[in-house]
Amino acid sequence: MSDAPAPPVIALVDDDRNILTSVSIALQAEGFTVRMYSDGDSALKALLDNPPDLAVLDIKMPRMDGMEVLRRLREKSQVPVIFLTSKDTEIDEALGLAMGADDYIGKPFSQRLLIERIRAVLRRVANRKLPPESEGEAAIAEPIIRGRLTMDPARHRVTWDAGEGRRGDVALTVTEFMILETLASRPGFVKSRDQLMDAAYQDDVYVDDRTIDSHIKRLRKKFRAVDHEFKGIETLYGVGYRFNEA
Repeated sequence: MSDAPAPPVIALVDDDRNILTSVSIALQAEGFTVRMYSDGDSALKALLDNPPDLAVLDIKMPRMDGMEVLRRLREKSQVPVIFLTSKDTEIDEALGLAMGADDYIGKPFSQRLLIERIRAVLRRVANRKLPPESEGEAAIAEPIIRGRLTMDPARHRVTWDAGEGRRGDVALTVTEFMILETLASRPGFVKSRDQLMDAAYQDDVYVDDRTIDSHIKRLRKKFRAVDHEFKGIETLYGVGYRFNEA
């Protein structure tokens, strides 16, 4: 009898049969068990009755859209959720993350990138479940406080003190969180694009420099929505980025 753990179960919810089929094949090739649903109503019942390890939800679906599925799901379950959608506005992203989604990927998308995001979310969930006496638990659960920035890895929560008693939540995707955590872990020290790529992606996922630059741009924009004078992430042209506590 094998003692190997059961493979993670991923629920795919999308009304596009081509996406269901192609993504399912890719996930199964990586060792995941996959369940597929083509509408939000049937998916919600299945997610509650027989929870997977993670759900990938399309937003625009018949019978019940992904936002409504997530809203109802969060009333009873904390199953990790990644949104997969053709809607690519920051309002949609912020709303989905605020409602309890763990990450957000716009169509068209790289299957390799989706698989890496799934693994990243599952790793974070596994870290949250470690017992208190587990080695390294303190480092995982301890909030990171750097000046006006507070990051809570266990809850995937980020807040920024905008001054004058104003403090706001900043909704970040898993990748954005990892990049910011890497920068904030050593304030004042420069992190190259390669170092940030290594922190956010596995070696078998190719991304170019512009991908990291785009993440940094979105991070700044999200923080400036809370504090329009935000200057916490500094660019050193030709070198990389660093986080400033001041």
